Amino acid sequence: MIEAGHYLWNAGIFLFKAQDMITAFEAYAPDLLKPVTAALTNGCPDLGFFRLAPEAWSQCADISVDYAVMEQASNLSVVPYSAGWSDLGGWDAVWQEQSPDAAGIVTSENVTAIKCTNTLLRSEHGDQHLVGLGLENIIAVAMPDAVLVADMSKAQEVKQVVTRLKTGGVHQAETFPKDHRPWGWFETLAIRGRFQVKRILVNPGASLSLQSHHHRSEHWIVVEGTAKVTINEAVKIVTEGQSVYIPLGAVHRMQNPGKMPMVLIEVQTGAYLGEDDIIRYEDQYARS
Repeated sequence: MIEAGHYLWNAGIFLFKAQDMITAFEAYAPDLLKPVTAALTNGCPDLGFFRLAPEAWSQCADISVDYAVMEQASNLSVVPYSAGWSDLGGWDAVWQEQSPDAAGIVTSENVTAIKCTNTLLRSEHGDQHLVGLGLENIIAVAMPDAVLVADMSKAQEVKQVVTRLKTGGVHQAETFPKDHRPWGWFETLAIRGRFQVKRILVNPGASLSLQSHHHRSEHWIVVEGTAKVTINEAVKIVTEGQSVYIPLGAVHRMQNPGKMPMVLIEVQTGAYLGEDDIIRYEDQYARS
């Protein structure tokens, strides 16, 4: 291919009219249109972006637009692009773009590198310190719930790792420790068979939905700020250092009436602790 001289490297940058791309999918990948259309039709706004309907989206084949359409289309034009490009498609690209020092080392905060060469060390949590000793051509990325250690030459094979974790039912493959919501965020501190501990931050003036659960009870301990708590017919103010118990099946809501973020620790106990065990009665963000 190189000797022939008339092949060009595809940088994965495509420009097209939306209708032209829909027409191309109708011609070359029609099986993708139905689930994609359903995912868009049944999706909803979430924070500052649009969230596709997960059930429909999960029915889509795992295939790139290159394979599905571009390699089959006959109405393409190619132009050279020489301004420099990296899609940061692997941790090796992150290492390269962050300007390695003379020893080839790139580090984030909360990292100590000792006698390492050509190595990327990243800690993604402020309370977790990562130490590399005598490493060469290694990528080490420490998340709060998982750690990736890989040879630099294998950086492009991370997708295989994710697939392997999904196949093995490892929840870290699809669930992040911190989950952002329109009202703030929560992160899981500990989870076992019948209990889960979360740290929850509610923005000033924000409110969680009025809801109940089939399978779990909850215990809330306010550690920063003030919470306005509804439990069935009762409404009370819970301040820093105070706690409240929400029995199984109780209709409840948490609000932050203050001008500062409110933080609480939530302890869930029950037979099922999934996020889908929520019955919403009212929600200011129009979630179902």
